[in-house]
Amino acid sequence: MIASRTPVSLHNFLVAGGRGKRCVAGGGGRKRGRVQRRHLTQALESLWRHSPRPAPPAAAARGEANRSWQPPPLENPAFEEYYKEQRIVREEEWDDFISVLRKPLPATFRINARIFAQSSRMTSRDIWRVSDEYGEDAIRPLPWYPGNLAWHLNFSRKQLRKNQALESFHEFLKHESEVGNITRQEAVSMVPPLLLNIQPDHHILDMCAAPGSKTFQLLEMIHQSKEPGLLPRALVVANDVNAQRCDLLIHNMKRMCTANLIVTNHEAQNFPDCRLANDLSEIYKKDCKPQRLEFDRVLCDVPCSGDGTIRKGHDMWRKWNSGMGNGLHLLQVDISMRGIALLKVGGRMVYSTCSMNPIENEAVIAELLQRSGNSIELLDVSNELPELVHRPGLSTWKVQDKGSWFQNHEDVPRDRKNVILPSMFPSNKSNQEGQSVCDDIEVNTDGISNSNTTKHSDSAPNITGSNFPLHRCMRIVPHDQDSGAFFIAVLHKLSPLHEGQMVEVTKTEVLDDDESLEEQKKISIDDHTLEDSNLTEVTLVSDVKIDQAESENRMNKLQDPCKWKGVDPVLFFRDLTVMRSIVSFFGINISFPLEGHLVTRSADTDNARRIYYVSKSVQEILQLNVEVGEQLKIASLGLKMFERHRSKDGCPCLYRLSYEGLPLLLPYISKRILCASPNDFLRLLQYRTVNFAHFIDARFGEEAASLIPGCCVVILREGHQNLDLGSITMDPTTIAIVCWRGKATVNAMVSPPDRKELLERIAHRFGIKALRVEEDENPRRQD
Repeated sequence: MIASRTPVSLHNFLVAGGRGKRCVAGGGGRKRGRVQRRHLTQALESLWRHSPRPAPPAAAARGEANRSWQPPPLENPAFEEYYKEQRIVREEEWDDFISVLRKPLPATFRINARIFAQSSRMTSRDIWRVSDEYGEDAIRPLPWYPGNLAWHLNFSRKQLRKNQALESFHEFLKHESEVGNITRQEAVSMVPPLLLNIQPDHHILDMCAAPGSKTFQLLEMIHQSKEPGLLPRALVVANDVNAQRCDLLIHNMKRMCTANLIVTNHEAQNFPDCRLANDLSEIYKKDCKPQRLEFDRVLCDVPCSGDGTIRKGHDMWRKWNSGMGNGLHLLQVDISMRGIALLKVGGRMVYSTCSMNPIENEAVIAELLQRSGNSIELLDVSNELPELVHRPGLSTWKVQDKGSWFQNHEDVPRDRKNVILPSMFPSNKSNQEGQSVCDDIEVNTDGISNSNTTKHSDSAPNITGSNFPLHRCMRIVPHDQDSGAFFIAVLHKLSPLHEGQMVEVTKTEVLDDDESLEEQKKISIDDHTLEDSNLTEVTLVSDVKIDQAESENRMNKLQDPCKWKGVDPVLFFRDLTVMRSIVSFFGINISFPLEGHLVTRSADTDNARRIYYVSKSVQEILQLNVEVGEQLKIASLGLKMFERHRSKDGCPCLYRLSYEGLPLLLPYISKRILCASPNDFLRLLQYRTVNFAHFIDARFGEEAASLIPGCCVVILREGHQNLDLGSITMDPTTIAIVCWRGKATVNAMVSPPDRKELLERIAHRFGIKALRVEEDENPRRQD
């Protein structure tokens, strides 16, 4: 199998300290490299150890023209009053806490674990050279992230964009992110997937997934340990309520090239379970197909007010008000309860927000425990990431409404009781054995005890405290590890919910007189992931309702292309003639199953433009979805494997290979394979179209000319030895691309970003200067 897109550009940049390229051999190249590194080191030192760098002339001129403009003040008296009253940090810490909130958030990124496992492994020494080149502590690993795969930079995203001295590093990060080698993601956003404890056979639901940084992280986990040509048994269903955000999610997931993903478009609180059996005891039987959708793991990263992202979204200082959290509380409860209902017994659900508000955090968890009775328990996972500094959850808090504070629901005015709900207050109705917490409990969490709980009880004895063990929740505060703020709770399902608890969540919405729920939802889109992808805010919209009455009439029938308005149908591709033609043309081994694993989004399957490959686990869900009348609104799924071509060159096969699907299929292909020398392989990547006569290796040009027109695979040949195709295609470090043998040319069917990444990877492997991607350049000019 070919290697996934190996992060050698990352390796080069960290080793050479330049633009992702190794310095050219020779004294002049080394000298230029040292000069570039010294300049960048000086810039970083200027940024972080001394005063800010002077503005360039153009910026100074703009400043003169806009002298009257002033940045918005980073303050909000209501914000400070609210969180002082809630005592989310100790009184003696407040100044440090608020001071860090006003500082820019350092940028962080994560190396793709799947790539890291399949490539020549980078050592910590390689990465630590960045610190040597660019200044002390310029870059460091996040100590709590496994395998040194996540990294913290001592400059913000804005500084990366605006500072000319950091331009090369910024361009490097953008390129590596574009080709899937890294994911630019806030540090605290990386925590929830780690606490899911993913196993190789797990079915995982990401309920509010867009734009997808956590979804990408989950996919990395399930793919990390697989052998070449094999798919994991696990799958991820990534859902979002908004169709536009689903499109963004799909775009971001293309970098992973996976057949184990389904993207759906539903309201999370009404996510369908696709149930065939009415009796819960009949849901799963040994050696039987599933009778409803259930998941081993659920990630419930709910819409929230997002004030934990205030360090990177300074407009939050102006927008913030306490009604934002109050207005989202019930939606968060409803989404979480649906997640618990979809969770298998013995499964784990992680609830998370990028909010500091206890109404969105501990109050939601207390309500889940209250509603679920003994069916779920709140886990203590403080030892699972021992180097992650975090605080225990709060057990006491107050509710604010229109400037007034309330300690219990009885004190709320009658005309506000439909806005301020009982579930927002601390509950003392713990009916779970073993889940009550003593008043004097001391929780040791990375050296930080539950002093918040004790302080509440001592200084405010009239405030009712929760009897649920909310100290098991995790609060991440910015000044502990120079991060954003975050809240996480891990729930374990002990037994099925009762029928009363299984009732479908109704669309009850809490409206504030001052601010409509719709306005609150606009702010609630998870800012910590939006910023990760440089996105703009998108308003949440309601999903299309499913007509459940149709499901009985749709049993065991093919999909109706008009089931979901505006969404292409998902149809199994069953044209055996086309499949046999593809198998014969490329010599695909029968051990690679095609029948039952190919789907198309075209209603006219006889002329399907694209054919996608799905894993066995995805196939089973698709079959279940057909049987229940397509309750799932599927926006995307599978790995693009074949594309219909329009060439008139006389190719007998109607479809060509897709570069995205080549890593999975290559170990099973025995025909249409060419082996190119490094020079000719680079030539194809650089120019895309090369005439047979222009290849340096005349034999390669002759072999290409001897093929009948059509799609082929070109493998990079290392050295001059004859290759054993059987072994080379199974080697995860093999580099191969999809090409088209035309009338007199070979054309690389690879996108410009992927060609650039491959050029840099090969340049690193052979110790040569990386070439530039040349579009519309005639290779004859280079002869």
